Amino acid sequence: MTPPDAASDASGDADAADGERSLKERVEAWLSREMPIIQMHGGTSAVREADPETGEVIVELGGGCKGCSVSGITTNNIEAELITWPEIDEVTVRVPDARESLGGPDQAESIMGVDRTEGGRGDWGSSNPGKDHL
Repeated sequence: MTPPDAASDASGDADAADGERSLKERVEAWLSREMPIIQMHGGTSAVREADPETGEVIVELGGGCKGCSVSGITTNNIEAELITWPEIDEVTVRVPDARESLGGPDQAESIMGVDRTEGGRGDWGSSNPGKDHL
């Protein structure tokens, strides 16, 4: 996994005005090519910022990455590779907390019939639903 140079990674329809792809386009292409696991697991990735002047790149993962137990490994792999690119000095990969989409810790106890105090099992009225429960 080496950083793509303009000659090997250029694409006719994605060329910038100067004949080379932008840093953002190259990072997006790298994510698509080298990190297919993100989409295979229902996740998404978006390059929120890629500034060639400051060398700062911000990638945000979403979808299935929220709350995924291996998103930390994916994040570390992205950071480890992109920081090796000569034009990148700082890499930030954000994965929103799954609780943010549910309203966070201040969310009401019941959300669409799911009682969060019962571990998301639903509002049974009892912590023992009975021996016939699946």
